[in-house]
Amino acid sequence: MKLKQRVVLLAILLVIFIFTKVFLIDNLDTSAANREDQRAFHRMMASLQVELDPRLDHTLQSPWEIAAQWVVPREVYPEETPELGAVMHAMATKKIIKADVGYKGTQLKALLILEGGQKVVFKPKRYARDHVVEGEPYAGYDRHNAEVAAFHLDRILGFRRAPIVVGRFVNLRTEIKPVATEQLLSTFLTLGNNTCFYGKCYYCRETEPACADGDNMEGSVTLWLPDVWPLQKHRHPWGRTYREGKLARWEYDESYCDAVKKTSPYDAGPRLLDIIDTAIFDYLIGNADRHHYESFQDDEGASMLILLDNAKSFGNPSLDERSILAPLYQCCIIRVSTWNRLNYLKNGVLKSSLKTAMSRDPISPVLAPPHVDALDQRLLNILATIKQCTDQFGSDVVLVEDRMTLSHL
Repeated sequence: MKLKQRVVLLAILLVIFIFTKVFLIDNLDTSAANREDQRAFHRMMASLQVELDPRLDHTLQSPWEIAAQWVVPREVYPEETPELGAVMHAMATKKIIKADVGYKGTQLKALLILEGGQKVVFKPKRYARDHVVEGEPYAGYDRHNAEVAAFHLDRILGFRRAPIVVGRFVNLRTEIKPVATEQLLSTFLTLGNNTCFYGKCYYCRETEPACADGDNMEGSVTLWLPDVWPLQKHRHPWGRTYREGKLARWEYDESYCDAVKKTSPYDAGPRLLDIIDTAIFDYLIGNADRHHYESFQDDEGASMLILLDNAKSFGNPSLDERSILAPLYQCCIIRVSTWNRLNYLKNGVLKSSLKTAMSRDPISPVLAPPHVDALDQRLLNILATIKQCTDQFGSDVVLVEDRMTLSHL
């Protein structure tokens, strides 16, 4: 064999060796990542049911201090949280030392300060469990039980981007009125034998109060994020106009995602993939009302999209609002870890997992059966949407590897 031929043959063999090595390493990395996804799923399943137990391993810390230390730029709480039950127990039982009208917004809520100085947001019960909200997918009052269910779904999906929520019963006469501000007290009234209040908000009306059963009111409490993590509000790129006859650009422009990808903070970093995770989360819970979202301030797009205000969910179990998935089917990208988790939750696992996760909540049963049943069908719709993307563009384009190491120091 001539020298030139030998050189060419060696060059070919070298190229084959390099490509084979890269392919094997990539496959090993992907396989290792997939195995870790599977292990994470099993860890989540093993800790699904949260017992509301006041005991703490960290006897020198309060539940509030523990929960505050959990928060980092990419998580509200860590994967392994043996103290979660104690934090939720404190949220559901600690003495209320102050009550005020809720922070700015469109819907009725109250701001409570619990013993130890912890802020929580209280959302009152407005509907019976089996009530179906007709009309637009964002119609109706906030649903307190939807906040509870959405928090547990966030745990199941492995996002860990939703503030901690638990159900709570409060006595408006003995627990709230004695510690209420004048502003909140001025919105109290009695209808029949029931104590009611209507609060202060954009849509709050004296003619539309929330009423207790006698003095006892069911609601949800959401843990306020630590003040050291100030929030920044952003307009959602796939937000609705809420004006009849006026469409947002994404509703008629099939190439809209290409424009989004050219604008900050969606042109780099994890934010666009967070938007797509959130679209999947919102589609499962039936939330078509995420017109804005929050992240931590001055994050330059690196922190998570925080899953706040999920109460416009679980309104109509028969309505699968496909437009909520627009970020997914217009961008046709999704995290591999999210894709893996969705596949692990097939065949009824999602439904049974959520039922188990919610079973120990003080207001259990949190959801009526039709709302829980709807989850499995919506999951199939999401997977079908992803398959359409992979059929069109290939899995190498659609499935994006984006794993970030998180530290809780």
